[in-house]
Amino acid sequence: MVFVGPSGCGKTTALRMVAGLEDITEGTIRVGDKIVNGIDPGERDMAMVFQNYALYPHMSIFENIAFPLRARHTSKSEVRSRVERTAALLGLTEYLKRKPRTLSGGQRQRVAMGRAIVREPQAFLMDEPLSNLDAKLRVQMRSEISNLQRDLGVTTIYVTHDQVEAMTMGTRIAIMRKGVLQQQGPPQQVYAEPANIFVAAFIGSPGMNFLQATLGRDESGFELRLPGQTLRLSDAVVSARPALAAYVDRELAMGIRPESLALGPTGGPSLRATVSRIEVLGAESLIYVTLAGQAVVSDEMIEAAVDVDATAASTLKQEAEQCQVTLIVRSEPDTDVRVGDQVNITPIQHRLHLFDLESGAAVTS
Repeated sequence: MVFVGPSGCGKTTALRMVAGLEDITEGTIRVGDKIVNGIDPGERDMAMVFQNYALYPHMSIFENIAFPLRARHTSKSEVRSRVERTAALLGLTEYLKRKPRTLSGGQRQRVAMGRAIVREPQAFLMDEPLSNLDAKLRVQMRSEISNLQRDLGVTTIYVTHDQVEAMTMGTRIAIMRKGVLQQQGPPQQVYAEPANIFVAAFIGSPGMNFLQATLGRDESGFELRLPGQTLRLSDAVVSARPALAAYVDRELAMGIRPESLALGPTGGPSLRATVSRIEVLGAESLIYVTLAGQAVVSDEMIEAAVDVDATAASTLKQEAEQCQVTLIVRSEPDTDVRVGDQVNITPIQHRLHLFDLESGAAVTS
């Protein structure tokens, strides 16, 4: 289970409560069938892996990994057997006589993992263990930790502010905001079915596109009305959201992910927009298009955006003042559109998301 969310949302506090390092004000914490609220941290049989490795600099790698076993007065033969087995698992055998200062950041993180693994606990608690590593090493260590967790089969709670890390590592992810759980579930389910605007904006890179639209209804059905143009909603979109009828003539937030927008006429309802920027990334291109409309500017949107880009709040407010919205279209790398071109953008309608502007909740059933 991966806890993910912006800085200060309560991820580490939740982890520390599970470990017994923070008191809880209400509720229960269970390990299996056992309530552990009143049990000391050392008796909860959980091993923590910290952001800063927390290794003893004067001890060898062997002694660092062995430390929790020696604290339990484990026999010398058992200590050696378990340390050597753990070191082999982590590729640390040749480093056991060295001191931590002689190792790279990734190797030190493996030692910290080894110290947790050697205890054979009921659960691992990991608090942003990769945040001090460079980008390339983080990708490698993500894979190694995921493989280890699968091989060991031990329950693991992992805290990160990096949503890519959460999506790639978690069997389930829990998105938090201001101390409140927003949604939890398998990563792909959360990505495809966000419960509210915050989750939709926070999960995904590039993030989901948003714009405000008025829901209209005529004899032909429902449509989203924007300045100077409309987007007709398919019967499937409407039938999947019976609650839409209550939003006629009201403003909604429309959300659509970059990969769910197509350039050019595809036979479905589309919007006209102007290409403002193109980013060629090799395997794909990101096409930025602008159209007249009202940006979605809310506390949730700003908080989710600022976590990715510190200038996001001012950009959102600027777009709102200009009554202009920028959308991102994920396209093939060999696209022939150019900056300044007028284009049609067609959403894949079954991937369209609609949200209540006041509550931020997804409009579903």
